[in-house]
Formats: sequence, structure tokens, C-alpha cells
Amino acid sequence: MNQSLEKAERIRTCKNRRHVTLVTAYDYPTGRLLDEAGVDIVLVGDSVGMVLLGFPDTTHVTLDHMIHHVEATARGVKNALLVGDMPIHTYDTVEQAVQSARRLFHAGADAVKLEGGAAQAEKIRAIVDADIPVVGHIGLLPQKVLEEGGYKIKGKSSAEEEALVKDVEAVAEAGACAVVVEGVTPHAARQITVHSPIPTLGIGSGAHTCDGDVVVIHDLVGAFPWFVPAFVKPRADVAGSMTAAVREWMKDSYTDPGSISS
Repeated sequence: MNQSLEKAERIRTCKNRRHVTLVTAYDYPTGRLLDEAGVDIVLVGDSVGMVLLGFPDTTHVTLDHMIHHVEATARGVKNALLVGDMPIHTYDTVEQAVQSARRLFHAGADAVKLEGGAAQAEKIRAIVDADIPVVGHIGLLPQKVLEEGGYKIKGKSSAEEEALVKDVEAVAEAGACAVVVEGVTPHAARQITVHSPIPTLGIGSGAHTCDGDVVVIHDLVGAFPWFVPAFVKPRADVAGSMTAAVREWMKDSYTDPGSISS
């Protein structure tokens, strides 16, 4: 078994044993810091589009973008499972999904993540059969933001909740080692977790409803002050510290032009 498969199996066996942590990173220093902190999974998410590249949503992110950031982050991650997001329209067919997954894997990712539940089971199975671990993603799917006209919480009805349970069962049966559960009601998240044989990783789905938690590093450390999700409690103020440091440096480095002698 190769190292990536061993890491994925280690995550899978955390179900009903211990909490799992997933934090995003998009570059070498952040990946290394998270790895040294002991994070279980480091995700190079397509959220890089909004957090680092200034796009309005993730639908503008390309596979080349992802490969660039996976390569950089992989240089700093040794112990955690490094997961690379598959951007929109890079897994429209089974063949394309396997090809895209291989490119991310060769760039340094231990595993890939793609959005969607039962409808993506065949693609997940094909990628896993190619010896590339997969993390699933169900519930609110950011890549469908334009199609759905916004970010809408899932699992509000019994029918939606039942569909989500079927999604997680299908993703697990296809071979995923874990699954992100984004933007669903707390009750639905608990039901998904109860029925899931693999670790569920919640983001925006209520507190203590899943087997683990997901957070975007810039939200966690206060590095993106222009928008902070309501469900995140920033644990630092990196943006404020950076602004203060730059202003202090500017003040200390100021020289009166008249005081400079020739």
C-alpha cells in the first residue's frame, strides 16, 4: 500500500474513534504550519479562487490553478492527508474525472475531492480504482452557486434529508475515505453522520453534528476581514496585525526629505 492510501485508510478508521480536523491551505508555509500543528487533513480547496485570487466564487477556478497551489502546498505537508479539490467541469465524465484526479495526484495531492453525492458514485469508484483516494462532498455545493442562484442550506425537508442520507451512503459505498458535509441543517447533519460508515466533516452544518470539522484557514485566523462566515469564530486577527505592522514600519522608516544630506 502506498503512502497516500495508508493516510486515507488512517482517516477512514477514525470513524467512531476520534474527532477529525480539516483545514485549508494554498501555499507552502501555511501547509507546513498546519502539518506541524497536527491537522489530520490539509485541503487545497477551490476556495483559493475567492480567498487568494479575488474571484467572486469557485466557478472561475481551473485545474491549472489547482495544480499550481497543490504543488506549493505539498512541499510543506508530510504527515497530513493532502487533498486537492477538483474544480468545476474537470469531472464531467468518468474518464475526465480520472484524468483530472491523476494530474492532481502527480502534483502532490494524496487524495482528491469532488462535489456531489449518489450522482458522482461512478466517478468516485473509478478514481479509487485508479489507486487515488477520494473525499466526498455533499450538501451545499459551492460549484452550483450560479445554477442555484446562491448558497442555500440543504436538508430543510424530510425529503431533502433522506436524499442526503442516500448521498452519503453512495459516496461511502463507492470508496470515499471521508465526506465533507457543507451547509446542511444540524438535524440533517446528525442523521447523515449516523448513517455514514466513513467520517463526516462538517462546515456550516451546526456544532458537534459530524465526526470532524472543516475550516478555511483565513477565516480561522482573521486573515480575510471582508467576509467572515457566521459559523466561524476567528481565533486571531492576522489582517489587523498585518495592517498595524505595515503602518508601524511606514512610520518608523519615514525620513524627512530635508534631513537627507548629499
